[in-house]
Amino acid sequence: MNKILFSSIKEVSKKINSGEIRSSEILKASRKLIDTIKPLNAYISITSKLVDQESEEKDEKVENKATLGDLQGITIAIKDNFCTEGHPTTCGSLMLANFVPGYDATVCSRLKKSGAILTGKTNLDQFAMGSGTVDSFFGPTKNLWGSEFMDYYCFEEREMGKRKGSSSSGDNWYIAGGSSGGSAVAVASGTCYAALGSDTGGSTRNPASYCGLIGLKPTYGLVSRNGLIPLVNSMDVPGIITRRVDDALLILNAIAGPDSSDSTTLKEDYSPISLPDRIEVTGLRVGIPKEYRLSELSNEVDVCWQNVARILEEGGAKIIPVSLPHTELSIVCYSVLNQCEVASNMARYDGIEFGFRADETFSTEELFANTRGMGFNDVVRSRILAGNYFLLSENYENYFVKAMKVRRLIAQDFEAVWDAGIDILLTPTTLSDAQLYRDFIKADNQTQCSVQDYFTQPANMAGLPAVNVPISLSKKGLPLSLQLMSPILQERRLLSVAKWIEESVHFPKLLLRDSNLLV
Repeated sequence: MNKILFSSIKEVSKKINSGEIRSSEILKASRKLIDTIKPLNAYISITSKLVDQESEEKDEKVENKATLGDLQGITIAIKDNFCTEGHPTTCGSLMLANFVPGYDATVCSRLKKSGAILTGKTNLDQFAMGSGTVDSFFGPTKNLWGSEFMDYYCFEEREMGKRKGSSSSGDNWYIAGGSSGGSAVAVASGTCYAALGSDTGGSTRNPASYCGLIGLKPTYGLVSRNGLIPLVNSMDVPGIITRRVDDALLILNAIAGPDSSDSTTLKEDYSPISLPDRIEVTGLRVGIPKEYRLSELSNEVDVCWQNVARILEEGGAKIIPVSLPHTELSIVCYSVLNQCEVASNMARYDGIEFGFRADETFSTEELFANTRGMGFNDVVRSRILAGNYFLLSENYENYFVKAMKVRRLIAQDFEAVWDAGIDILLTPTTLSDAQLYRDFIKADNQTQCSVQDYFTQPANMAGLPAVNVPISLSKKGLPLSLQLMSPILQERRLLSVAKWIEESVHFPKLLLRDSNLLV
């Protein structure tokens, strides 16, 4: 069973469909592993006993040779800002700590329709505002890599040897990245085969980078946002975190496509993507943006970047320097637009219709103020205040309108690169490997997001698909990763190149050392 939990979705599906292994057995092992790594705080809540019944029903379908979904019996975790019918959806905040939706997000219902089993809701920075998963009302999520729990794992190809890094006592542990850090740790540890995150400025790719995983942000509008509690409507995209490119593709095929409940989804029918059996990069034109070569970029990530560019070139690709001149303005532009939309989206949390409600009822104004003051943390409140300032009538033109114009320029930078014949962009995802928590919290949330999202949020500004690919391990034994970006709706090309790199670099895959942990 320890190998089954770390196998590809296609391999596991084959074993389930043949009756070699039962869905209920996988769910039972998953629950045991979730309990084992509980101190990492990947999950906020575990799905109810009704899911056990569902897994047993799936077993019966296999036994009766019924028509099965493509994800039959596959365990998948859901970031806790996607609505799940009859199960709490908290956004990592006191404001929604007791909120139980009456419907499933479209992505959740589509996963269920495909036969998937939802294991639980994963931790996140409050309302997905962060890059470390350290600001959750339910406590921070710790990275599996560098933790004492790595003693339970070995590499698939070879024995791991003595664990590197520190124990996770006190504040001496590595961040998981954010805001989808819980989803990343859930997948990395083997408690599920895939997890959904959300990606507004890099919140899927960032934790995937720190946790050594595939992190896919699809084209804006390709996957429905219905039931995803909004942060920034114009940039939010459901993201996919897996251990393999092929697994990410299977999840994308299950959840993508038009949705009448989300007017921002693309109207064209979605045709499932398949990757060629033999992927070639001969003649591929790979752009290297000069603006992404920052002085703050760690030497290890820089060397990693150069090595993969060399590997692509040796495979027949053409490596071409390109320019995205408005990149340096992107973070400032993103911050303004983010906070404006946050101010609007957070207005619904007033203690009247749903969510947390303060006890004070002296006046309606006092109820609003106390509810929002107690229900939101400092990060959320500060973004609301900043957004409302930017949206004041005397500031609107100078902040919001100007930021929208800059966003158009950023998108045009990418369009110019594609028009020049570039097929794909290769960049870092993060500046370095994962930071220690004690170092990460030296800077405030807004500063960290400005630094950590530098490479990732331009893709959100332009609506482009992007994917994180793990490459190698740092001297500390932590994952180092790179990012690929492609033109809109070019997920097939994007994932083909990602798989080619995946097969070329052979990033070490984890297995559990001891199957007794699952008994």
